Order: sequence, then structure tokens, then C-alpha cells
Amino acid sequence: MQWLESQRQNLMLWSPIIMACGVGAYFGLPFEPPLWAGWALLVGLVLWLGLAIWSSGIVRLLFLTVFFLNLGYLASVYRSVSVAAPVLTFRYYGPIEGRVVAIDRSSSKALRITLDRVFLERVRNTPAKVRVSLFGSAPNMGLGDRVALVGNLSPPGGPVEPGGFDFRRYAWFDQLGAVGYSRNPVVMMRPYADAGSGLWLDKLRRGLATHVAEAIGGQNGAFAAAIITGERSRIDLEVLQTLRDSNLAHLLAISGLHMGLLTGFVFLLVRHGLALWPRLALRIPVKKIGALAALVSGFAYLFLSGGGVATQRAFIMAAVVLFAVLLDRPAFSLRAVALAALLVLLMRPESLGEAGFQMSFAATTALVGVFEMLRTARWWQWVRDHLPRRVMPVLTLLVTSATAGAATAPIAAFHFNQISNYGLAANLLSVPIMGMVIMPAAVVALFLSLFGVGGWAFWLMGKGIGWILGVADFFSDIENAVTLVPTGPPVALPLISLSGCLLFLLLGRARLWGVAVFATGLLLWMVDERPEVLVNDNAALIGVMTPSGRVLNKETAYRFAAGIWLENDGDSAGQLAAYNREGLVTESRVTHAALSEGWTLFLDQNKTLSSENCSAQTILIAPKWEAPPIGDCIFIGKQRIGTLSGFAITLENGVPTITSAMPRLPLRPWTNGGAPYQ
Repeated sequence: MQWLESQRQNLMLWSPIIMACGVGAYFGLPFEPPLWAGWALLVGLVLWLGLAIWSSGIVRLLFLTVFFLNLGYLASVYRSVSVAAPVLTFRYYGPIEGRVVAIDRSSSKALRITLDRVFLERVRNTPAKVRVSLFGSAPNMGLGDRVALVGNLSPPGGPVEPGGFDFRRYAWFDQLGAVGYSRNPVVMMRPYADAGSGLWLDKLRRGLATHVAEAIGGQNGAFAAAIITGERSRIDLEVLQTLRDSNLAHLLAISGLHMGLLTGFVFLLVRHGLALWPRLALRIPVKKIGALAALVSGFAYLFLSGGGVATQRAFIMAAVVLFAVLLDRPAFSLRAVALAALLVLLMRPESLGEAGFQMSFAATTALVGVFEMLRTARWWQWVRDHLPRRVMPVLTLLVTSATAGAATAPIAAFHFNQISNYGLAANLLSVPIMGMVIMPAAVVALFLSLFGVGGWAFWLMGKGIGWILGVADFFSDIENAVTLVPTGPPVALPLISLSGCLLFLLLGRARLWGVAVFATGLLLWMVDERPEVLVNDNAALIGVMTPSGRVLNKETAYRFAAGIWLENDGDSAGQLAAYNREGLVTESRVTHAALSEGWTLFLDQNKTLSSENCSAQTILIAPKWEAPPIGDCIFIGKQRIGTLSGFAITLENGVPTITSAMPRLPLRPWTNGGAPYQ
């Protein structure tokens, strides 16, 4: 009790963390809870809140803990139900008709369109939206156009290995019920009477992106269009890769940095602009007027950029800070960060598992926490008093970049399997240009474009972007610029995240628990081993781990799954290099490999099975047979392969363990074609 009293001033900062546990509990359930349970919890929520208000001490703390747990759980249930839409449950080939609501490009740079008002022949529960990559001829399409084509559609894909990224859940919350491709021409249809209904903002964004890209030109213009409107389809894949390798890809995502730079520039511009008129400045609160102007500009930026989840997070955080200025409260505090996190989790609880959410709040929490610590640190006061004033901004920038980089590095490594070795240097050379040149020039250019005189500001913006792309090229070309890391166990990232919370939210020596928890998470990551065998959903592609890396049995086929496997291994080799490794031998459509602990793996793709491959300590995979041959092997036939939908094989104490990539979770809406909400 005495220890809790010593932590009292920071206890409410744990509310979004407890709420996140409630969100995680919902998404971690192996089944979809009945809706009546949600209503019962809602009644209990009100009851628990009332008890928390009327109680005190540790009893109140207990009631509030349960309240925020329930709140996170209920927010997740409501969000999942509110976006419910049909999901295709089978492979479809035939006519596809609908209205174009988004145009972008796939990872292979193929033109890709998203359609709503979808019509599919002989399909009763038509998805709300479908996304189609176009490999055939396509007319010049715009948002709102009605098109028809013949193509292939399938349900959104699941993870390609156990614990991998589940695109099905992402698609569910985006109401994307099918994805596919077409190699046939796209035909323009007679437009709908209300073709532009609900798309005026998207059309404005697309027009603005085109204007900005053409005004600057080249990849500099594509970069500018991305940071203003969120449209990245114009950026070449090679440029994107150099930005990732130099740890500058975050400059493309419209997140806290962009929103902070924009609102901060408008705030300073309005505040200091009004202060130039002394009589006016003495009569009106110029600081609050600047905060209001910044709030309006941030709101406009939110809509112009498409209102993505990352941008919503950034706007909420900026709005909390600006409202604090309006209310004469401390603008940058951990309470503001906690409030922003609560609001985001209430609106978009599914974002908890996304890298953007985690990196955004990790960086913000670390920055605010570190500078709050430095504020009371004697050595920092000595540095501020003795260093020249011109040096302090450079030192502050160094501390800011190092703090944000350290806070987000484990998250980036976990999700993207790489660490940029020169990311700190690249950010030190790029972020100041972003804040002092690019974002101010963007604001001025967009304003002057209304009068047709924004050319010089676009020119200046392009020069700043050219500098950043040059920095990215320089650092990405250095040998060993990137360190690849294998994917860690699912528990590693939550432990590392918890360690940061303990470090910044606890007071006194209790913060040392953060170091211990971080070390535990890192150790679990380091000792975790990748699956010895990976098999794709139809058992045509297998990957076996060898001392030289994972060897694959396919040279070019199934590139997506092969690429994900190698990336999660922390392996820089491409599929062809992995295919040429030793470890697999294929003869007469039978592939075999020697596994650890004396086991042998056979992949038999023949229509007739031979019992000679079904001996003791043998795993036989036969995608074309249901009944096992005579023998003592572990048999995985056609029926089980269909049930597993891709799997991994690990050997523990000489016993093979088979883990499905897509376990059949009953009644989870994103795994069962929309059940139970259809």
C-alpha cells in the first residue's frame, strides 16, 4: 500500500495500458464471444465505474482497473460488429462490376483498383469492397467511374506461417471482402447517377496529389505528393527501399512528425505574426489564437491526407497538445500522451497490433519521458548552463533522434526484420530539413497555389526533398547498412513494450524493473528458434532450415510465401539463392531432406504412393493422397493439408510438432467469412 502511495501521481497513466490489455484479450480469444456477453459487460462497466467513484484507496484502484479492461474489450467488440460486411468464402472467376473508390499500385507496381457497389455473378452475399490488380489493358479511370471486367477473386489471405501477419483481420476492419487480379481489359460502364457520392474528398486529394507531383516533378514530386496527400503509388520501389534501408521511410508516413511540424509551423507563424502588431498583441491572446489556427490546419491536413489510422493518431495527439495550450495546461506531458492513446484505442482498437500505433506512441512516450527526466537532472542543467546557446539545438536534436530511434528500433525489428545501422545519422541530416524547409514550404506553396503563384515554394520544397533522397541513397549504399534479424516469439514485443512503460511511468528505483523486463524480452527473442520446416497452404512449396539458411524446393513459384519465410528468418537471400542451397534432393517428383535428430522429410507429389518412404522417424507429406500407405511414418495427406492451410514442423526432444499457419478459430468474423455477423 505504501508503495502504491509513492506511485500515486502516475497511476492514471496506466489506464491506456490496462485498456490495451482488454483490447488484446478480445483479439487473442480463440472464439468470438456472444453479443449478449458484451451487453452484460456494458452494464457491469457502468456499475464498476460507479463503485470506483464512491470507493477509495486500493479498492478504487481495483475497480478502475476492471473498468478500463472492460472498456478496451467492449470497444473491440463494438468496432468488430460495426464494420461487419460479407466476405467471399470461395475462389471466384467471372464478371466483376463496381464503382472505383481507390486507385493505387501493388507491390509489383501493377495498377490496382478498389471497387464498392460490387456485383458478382451468382454470388448472394456480395462483399462491400473488392480490390483487383490489373494486368490487362485499362482505360484512364477516375474515382467514381463504373467499370466492368472479368477476373479472379479469392478471400483475403491469412498468414503464411504460424504467428505471421494475418491479412484477413486487416481486411475485415477495412470492409475488404475479396482480393484478386485480372488479365482482361477493363470496360467503362454508364456512370451511376450519384457516381461522386461520398468521394468528393478523395477526388480532391487525388487532384491535389497530381498538382503537387507535376509542380515539382520526378521522384521529388512523388515524395511531396505522398507527404501531403498520403498517396504513395507514384514512388518507385527502388526509392522506397533506399528510404527503408536508411531508416527514413517514416518520413513518408503522415504521422506525428508531419502533423507536429505542420501545426507547429502554423502555430509559430500566427503567434509571431500577430505579435508584430504590439497594440493587437497586448489586447488579444495571440498564443491561444495561434493554437486555434494550428488546430484548424491540423484538422484540414487530416482530411486532405485521407484520414488514415496513423494520421488520426497524429491529429489526436496534436489536438491534445493544442487544447492544453488553450486551457493553459502543460502541453507536453505523459498525461497528454495517455489521453491520446485512450482516444485512439476507443476509436480504432484494432490498431493496437499495428506497427504504426506501436512506434508512434513508443517514440512519443520516450521523448516526453526522457525530457521530463532531463528537466530535473542536475547534469543536464549544468550542460545547458555551460554550453553555447548555438550548440544546444544540435544537442537537443541529437537526444531527440537517439531517443526516438532507440524506442522504435525493437518494434521495427520485430515487424520488419531489419535494423538500419546508420539510421541515427540519416535522421540527423534529414529531420531538420523536413522541419525547417519542406513542411513550411508545403504550407506556403499550398496557400499561394490558390492565387497561382506557388511555384517558387514548390521549387524550395523539391530541393529539400532532393536532399533527403540523396541522404537515403548515400547511407543505403554503405556496405552492411542494414542488419537483418529473425522474427521473435509473440511474447517478446509485449515484454519489451512493458519494459518501456515501467521505465517511464514508475517513479524512483522501481524503474529498474523496466531494465529487467527488457532483458527478459530480449533474451527470449535471442534464444527463440525458427521452425525447421515450413510448408505452404497446398504443400507445393517447402522450406527446410539448414546451417547455410533455409533451402526452398521452388525456384520462382509461390514468391510471396517464399519471400515472407526468408524475411522472417532474417535472411537477405532471394528465392533463387535459397533454391540453389544444398539440403533438398528431388527425384521423380519426390523431394526429401534430412532433418535434425535423425528424422527424414519426404514431399511426394505423385498420384501413387510408395510405402518405402513411410518408415520410422519419417514425415511423409502427400498432397494428392488421403489414405496413408503402409508404414510407421507421420503421414500428412490431402485432407489434413487442407485443414492446416500451411504449417510448420518443429522437432522438440525428438518429437515432431505440427503447427497450423491458419488455425480454425471458430466464429472469428475475419477467419470464417464474416460469421457470426452474416
